[in-house]
Amino acid sequence: MNSDYIKKNGENACRISIHAVPRASKTEVCGMQGNALKLRLQAPPVDGKANKAISKYLAELLDVPARNVSIVVGDTGREKIFQAVGITADAARTKIEALLPKR
Repeated sequence: MNSDYIKKNGENACRISIHAVPRASKTEVCGMQGNALKLRLQAPPVDGKANKAISKYLAELLDVPARNVSIVVGDTGREKIFQAVGITADAARTKIEALLPKR
């Protein structure tokens, strides 16, 4: 399993590389895309709706308040980096990898 998609960012924070696929039938983790976590999103890529959907989804997945998840890089592209505060990189990796498709 490639663990380069998530990096420690301080004691109690991490950064997660995301490859976004907007306008999907449902929002879900669907695997890896290179060194990024691939997320399908119901939201369209207009007016920041996809970024807001990713923030909300990650907050629920990682069990942190929505205000603790923010976009750092990639406002308008498919390749993005989000920061989550209030969870360690190891804890976040455990929660995310439980959702990845088994090979």
